[in-house]
Amino acid sequence: MRRITLWMFSTVAALVLLFSYRTSTSTPAAAPEAISAPGASKGEGQFDGSAVPTNWGPVQVRITVADGKVTAVDAPVSPADDPADAGITKGALPSLHEQALAKQSADIDSVSGATFTSAAYKESLQAALDAAQLG
Repeated sequence: MRRITLWMFSTVAALVLLFSYRTSTSTPAAAPEAISAPGASKGEGQFDGSAVPTNWGPVQVRITVADGKVTAVDAPVSPADDPADAGITKGALPSLHEQALAKQSADIDSVSGATFTSAAYKESLQAALDAAQLG
């Protein structure tokens, strides 16, 4: 009797876990898009990278380019909006922004503890650099 009870409890627990599993609901964006100011020369303005999905939500990078250099980096879409992931993501984004500005490329170091967010950030940053024809 004890084995049957244990087996039944294990089966119910496994089914509950299986049915409560959520997959990512984010959909990747089509192509990176440029948001250039009217009259701006080629390769100047704001450029969005693609939204790269992670297990915790998408990451998308936006760069501002002036005189052929990246002057600002922002992440308008990130898992920082989710309270469970906000601490890790909000801690990683400033370091990633700083590195992107310093290196002017997507060849930046990952932030410890935010490996997946860092990888998605680099991929989106490279797409934005490509859209600005800087990559």
